[in-house]
Amino acid sequence: MKKYLLFLLFICTSVFAQKIDINNLNWLPNSHSFWVSKDNNVSVYDVDKLDKQNTILSKEQLAEAGFKGEIEDLVWNDLKTKVLVYANSKKVWRDNTRGDYWYFDLASGKGKQLGKNLDASSLMFAKFSSDNENVAYVSKHNIYVENLNSGKITPVTTDGTDKIINGTFDWVYEEELAARDGFRWSPDGKSIAFWRVDATSTKFHYMINNTDSLYPTIIPVEYPKAGEKPSSVKIGIVNIDSLQTNWLNIPGEPDNNYLVRMKWINNESVMVIQLNRNQNQVTMYDCNAKSGLARVIYKEESNFWIDVFDISSGLYDIFPCQFVDNEKSFLWSSDADGWMHIYKISLDGKSKELVTKTNFDAYYKAYNEKTKTIYFIASPDDATQRYLYETNLNSKKTKRVTPAIFEGSNRYIFSTDAAYAQHTNASISRDYNQRLIALSGHQKIYPKEADVFAAPHRDYSLEKFKVKTVDGIDIDGIMAKPLDFDASKKYPVFFYVYGEPMATVANDSPYFNEFIAALIPKGYIGIAMDNRGTPAMKGTQWRKSIYKNIGIINTHDQAMAAKEVLKWDFIDADRVAIHGWSGGGAVTLNLIFQYPDIYKTGIAIAAVTDQHFYDNIYTERYMGLPEENEATYIQASPVTHAKNLKGNLLYIHGTGDDNVHYKNAEVLINELVKYDKMFDLMIYPNRSHSIDEGEGTSQHLMDTFVRYTEKNCSPGAK
Repeated sequence: MKKYLLFLLFICTSVFAQKIDINNLNWLPNSHSFWVSKDNNVSVYDVDKLDKQNTILSKEQLAEAGFKGEIEDLVWNDLKTKVLVYANSKKVWRDNTRGDYWYFDLASGKGKQLGKNLDASSLMFAKFSSDNENVAYVSKHNIYVENLNSGKITPVTTDGTDKIINGTFDWVYEEELAARDGFRWSPDGKSIAFWRVDATSTKFHYMINNTDSLYPTIIPVEYPKAGEKPSSVKIGIVNIDSLQTNWLNIPGEPDNNYLVRMKWINNESVMVIQLNRNQNQVTMYDCNAKSGLARVIYKEESNFWIDVFDISSGLYDIFPCQFVDNEKSFLWSSDADGWMHIYKISLDGKSKELVTKTNFDAYYKAYNEKTKTIYFIASPDDATQRYLYETNLNSKKTKRVTPAIFEGSNRYIFSTDAAYAQHTNASISRDYNQRLIALSGHQKIYPKEADVFAAPHRDYSLEKFKVKTVDGIDIDGIMAKPLDFDASKKYPVFFYVYGEPMATVANDSPYFNEFIAALIPKGYIGIAMDNRGTPAMKGTQWRKSIYKNIGIINTHDQAMAAKEVLKWDFIDADRVAIHGWSGGGAVTLNLIFQYPDIYKTGIAIAAVTDQHFYDNIYTERYMGLPEENEATYIQASPVTHAKNLKGNLLYIHGTGDDNVHYKNAEVLINELVKYDKMFDLMIYPNRSHSIDEGEGTSQHLMDTFVRYTEKNCSPGAK
């Protein structure tokens, strides 16, 4: 029966494929097939048979079902015989996570819209039950189950409000714990495990919209700031027949811990990962779905913070433990021994075994159950680069998978069976190039033509460098130069900074920061450097030396590294500019305020000007609670040092920023006014943290940036 159903998936039109858009491929579950959509026609390819294109949904079928919009995503059942089509999405916080869903049976080709009696574009995270009888989704903070045969829609939670959030999360869980999808079907499809967030005690931060109506409107955002308790969170198991909910009895105060991830182990138990408020203790529980009893599987403590997931990956809702050995053990990543390593831990908690026995960081990416192969990203020799490595669960032998020809940065998007991957390679000297590969032997599958390593499309050159600071710290850097660079002349230098634990900027990649890149051909040198505390693959001490010192160690490292750069003969030390955004904006302000002898011009965008103003999860993770570290909070904040401004400062912020609130701008402005410090200001009404909404905004921001730089830090070699 199963083989017959699988066959039905591919009975539609089969033609020889002309060109496959592997840039936009999406892997199917439990396989190495993928789908692509073009003009609302969905095609599926099997990596083993790429000469066959199987159209499983056509725009005519969509139209017949009443579908309106463009296909944005597909959600598959495990058998790959049914599919949900996602469209008409709307932005929630950072991403468009609510929209409309249509259900299609691929055997009949027939479809219908789900949740038709609910608000348009309000459905979130729809997914099939394992028995394919139902689909569950969230709408307006309640979870619903819709029967695919009868069409009956049943609310399985009913208390959802703006403050009681079922099946998804509040702003801070999404932003800082990469958690969006807040419910999971049980393996038998009879129950749903879900998060319930009670934000009743979480205070609102109010934003004001002054432009879209005659009178201002107030926009409330649930936003627990540093020092404020988290929202109360618990996990329930609801039976979809009885609609009875059992709550898991996880130790600890629900408003003083974080329930970061969960996953069903079997029909009787759920694995839950908990972080304490300080995020320096992680506990894994095996929770009984009926009694709610929570048994400790594993606990880890640290003198720093603990990374439950790769904070720099940009991925959401990823469960950080991979079950192995017929689900008797799981893989877990930890940097407790000085390097990020992969461990195998038994589900009974009785054994812990080091898997990656290397003296370099190993960041887990995928596991092939059939071959027992573990894939991870590492860069033992150059932290600006990324390469794929593998080890085997049985042999523990480690080897590099990425061939030497692919120098630079390498990204892999793995098939769900971890047998194949979409591979993207790039470096400062070659543009992005892409292929499908079989991971065994890194064998190229598509395209058939020879790999093309083209030069990047840019009007400047890039090169890597290192400097050693007066403190003996080796700093990696990327330098951009105009094509007509003359080493006998002196150039203005523009530093691009971030400097916090969420991202690196000195990466072996083809392009420089877009704002500064626009200035390089006019006669500027661009510099990007990574200080201690950035997530470079240099070991635990490098990444976590910034603990309780954000705004201090990173600021010092950047300034000391800049001093070394200013010693170069072709750098004009009288023309020095700096730019950063968000956390990088805070570093920019601290540098221009504290080191006016180095930095003459600064452009800070959407900066955190006082550590107390940012959210509790991020700030307390890296700085500790304010009550434990108040003196450092004050010392780390740019407002404390604003009175020292001597150079040129342009500050930019959007009033609709729900991440780094416009409050940061006004407090900084007050302090600069207090000390009679002259500065320039550009405010974008109702723009969010990215300042990209509204006609003409992006171009205006770019023009403002370029003109201010040219006026205050003149271009050209001298």
